[in-house]
Amino acid sequence: MTENNLNQMSKEMLSKTRSLSIVIPTYNESKNIVKMLDSLRATLTREMNAEIIVVDDNSPDGTSQTVEEYAKNSENTGYTIQIIRRENKRGLSSAIVTGIESAKGDAVVVMDSDLSHPPQTIPQMVEELQNSDCDIVVASRYVNGGGVSGWPFKRKLISKGATKIAQHGLGIKIKDPMSGFFAFKRHIVNNIKFDAIGYKILLEILVKAKEAKVKEIPYTFINRTTGSSKLDFSVGVGYLQSIWKLYRYGKSVKSNERRTSVHFLSKAGRFYTVGASGLLVNYFVSFMFGAVLSNLWYIYATMIGIIFSMSSNFILNKIWTFEDRTFEPKRTLMQYGLFLGFSGIGAVFQLLMVYGLVELRHLNYSIALFLAVAIASVGNFILNKKWTFQEKVWS
Repeated sequence: MTENNLNQMSKEMLSKTRSLSIVIPTYNESKNIVKMLDSLRATLTREMNAEIIVVDDNSPDGTSQTVEEYAKNSENTGYTIQIIRRENKRGLSSAIVTGIESAKGDAVVVMDSDLSHPPQTIPQMVEELQNSDCDIVVASRYVNGGGVSGWPFKRKLISKGATKIAQHGLGIKIKDPMSGFFAFKRHIVNNIKFDAIGYKILLEILVKAKEAKVKEIPYTFINRTTGSSKLDFSVGVGYLQSIWKLYRYGKSVKSNERRTSVHFLSKAGRFYTVGASGLLVNYFVSFMFGAVLSNLWYIYATMIGIIFSMSSNFILNKIWTFEDRTFEPKRTLMQYGLFLGFSGIGAVFQLLMVYGLVELRHLNYSIALFLAVAIASVGNFILNKKWTFQEKVWS
């Protein structure tokens, strides 16, 4: 897109958008934030009437001081830079909510500060927000034309697994609900009480602003080259907590649904979501025992991963999918035995498939493991619904 086209697009937006707020949460991003602000300076024009809100969780590397110095030298750019420094590190979603609460724009853009989200996409996002019949515009990695650059296979697997959990667990239809780069009309969140758990505030907006219309546009996510990723075990735990809380929220506001098909598909969706979480547990544990904590033969590592994933799947399916919260020891042990038995059928298939793909087809172990776990989980739902949890298949 040329500079003339960009300026023309900005002027067209002005007729419909009085102002624009860009919220950028930061923590230890002093090496990236200046380049990020420079890129925004090249994209924003005076006609856009923009404000940039940087919310920093008291970064020890001096991110907030860097932004303050930058703002002093950017007084005649046509937009303002506001820095909100919070005393403690309270999480990404909480930082974004703080920024949204301070935003004065009719439209709000949320983006990361690590250069993974290209500011050049912002004019298109805001134009779609104004010219299309939508309330939220999501910059998507998974629609035609979108993509990811620089991610290893494991990171892609985690992202896809988290996406499937959100789609099936929360009933979200868009292809990239895990995007951290999105724009929305400010008024759609006016009545939302945010929990701000986890690291993907878009999920909470999608669930709680149910009537909002969403459009996805493609962009290419570029993996950070400077600084360290914030993705760790605590982030994963926070994500699962947010999914559970949003699921309970959705269930509390949903009207009673009596159609058998909806009940059946709802439970199948939850079972599939648990299976997706088991896939992540299986892969993580197998990878840790096979490549990180020890040098176990990959078959042994896979067996350990299977045991961990089957146990976590049983607990989640008992509590969530089939809503059986009776933990009388004898009954629970019998259910666990049946669940392991049915899962064992899939486990044998998984081992044979992994062995065949690795030894006979010489396929990469990570890919073979992923395919085997995914295929082996398909038949477990009906068997466990019928025999383990004593429900009619069609109910």
